Amino acid sequence: MDKADVLFDTYKFVNSYYYYNEAQLLCDTKTDYVDYVYALTCMASVEQTLGDYTASEILLTKTLPHLKKIKKPRFAANVYSQFGANYYYTYDYNNSLLYYTKALHLKTSYYRKIVALNSISLNYLKQKKYKLAESILIPLSKLKVIYKKDPFINDDEYSRILDNLGLCYSEQGKPEALDYYKRSLAIKLRLKEYNGLIYNYLHFAEYFQKSDPSLAKTYALQAYELSNKLNDNTTKLQSLKLLTKTSQGSDVKKYTLKFIQLADSITTLKKKSKKQFARIKYYSSQDKSENLQLKDEKVTNDLYLERQKKRNIISYIIIIFTVIFSLFLYLYLKLKGRKEKNEEILKSEMRISKKLHDELANDLYQTRAFAQNKDLEQNENKENLLNNLEALYSKTRNISKENSLIPTNEFYHIALKEMISGFKTPNINILLNGLSEILWNQIDKNKKIIIYRVLQELFFNMKKHSDATLVSVTFKIVNKNIVIGYTDNGVREKNNPIIFKNGLQNVESRIKTINGTIIFDDHSQNSFKLSFTFPL
Repeated sequence: MDKADVLFDTYKFVNSYYYYNEAQLLCDTKTDYVDYVYALTCMASVEQTLGDYTASEILLTKTLPHLKKIKKPRFAANVYSQFGANYYYTYDYNNSLLYYTKALHLKTSYYRKIVALNSISLNYLKQKKYKLAESILIPLSKLKVIYKKDPFINDDEYSRILDNLGLCYSEQGKPEALDYYKRSLAIKLRLKEYNGLIYNYLHFAEYFQKSDPSLAKTYALQAYELSNKLNDNTTKLQSLKLLTKTSQGSDVKKYTLKFIQLADSITTLKKKSKKQFARIKYYSSQDKSENLQLKDEKVTNDLYLERQKKRNIISYIIIIFTVIFSLFLYLYLKLKGRKEKNEEILKSEMRISKKLHDELANDLYQTRAFAQNKDLEQNENKENLLNNLEALYSKTRNISKENSLIPTNEFYHIALKEMISGFKTPNINILLNGLSEILWNQIDKNKKIIIYRVLQELFFNMKKHSDATLVSVTFKIVNKNIVIGYTDNGVREKNNPIIFKNGLQNVESRIKTINGTIIFDDHSQNSFKLSFTFPL
């Protein structure tokens, strides 16, 4: 067994497989079950490394009856983790999650649990469940100690966590990905952990593939050269694939040919490895009982493969159905969104038209009549005409502002403050509390637009229908909700319930679109009060 371990650690997998197989044949499964399980898991690891995941799974299945007899849970953790890896590499992410979760729930070391969580996050990434992946990786990225006994292992796993978090952000198109990739790369370079370093270079190449193909090619070349040095055909193939995508001219043909040649070479190598493993198994079991056992195993394997084939067919049917349904749903939502957008445009046009008619047409007519019927040579008439024109200009500007684009970037709070300040006059004082304390960059764009429009509507209603001289607006965060309070000292009839018309009706409908609630104070005679709340 020790000889097999040395060969395995020096990447001589075929020779190590032979000695692991010899060791497991010598084991009495009733008494030597620990060594038996260890040898099988190592053989399964070799099969997995060389890409024969079915053979690896069969070997692991043979360990299951013996795991309950082993007191140390790390053996079971190894088996479950290898099952998880086999399913991950064959794109069966649900089963992969199942076995990594089993490994996580065992009473193993702190380090093993973190490794399991890291692997679980990769499955969520493949399923595009980015929030779930982040919920695991972000806390892990803040850990200082992962493995106490060996600083190398500690830093290596921490680098892997950072790289996975970078991959998570990269998949979502977030720029934070680059920082995590750089931190992970720095650790790998310091440790001289070349196997993991290849994946760092590949991730950089993928990250810059569209934005900077030249830089992406540089990283892909680094990954390719390191893969050649370590004789890692899998990553070499990935590097060549990226090089074909980031190269131009004759380089595209050169790397494409290399990719094809390597792919053929890998296929041939896998076939040779399988034959060698088959020979090892056959010549190591020449007695009759062992041959009978191999026959039984062959039947089991055939049944398993048949079951796997049926499962694959069902999976393909489900995938095709899902794609068709997703396409139908996408088209339906797209048409629905277009229809709703057109309806909103029509409503907006009608509202602007009504506003122009109600607020400008009559004033314009009276101003024109005044200009026709009055002697404009007189200073008093000339002054009145200028005042009327100024009032028309002011109303036109207000209508324009009401329907103009709203900045939702880092200048949003400035635009909001300017809009509110625009309603301030010598007779109207406005108090703002808490506006600058809200982290507006963390709030959804649509919600910021709704806040802007709602407050704009309230101020327009105040100016049009109220004799208010003092207005107060407060902004607070309460239990992960934003609460905005509005108060003015406009006078209205006592205990007269608010009827939602025109502007106030618009306020209510806008708040509902962001799952918010609105509360009016009907018991105040000398002021108008309302507050609205919506989740962050």
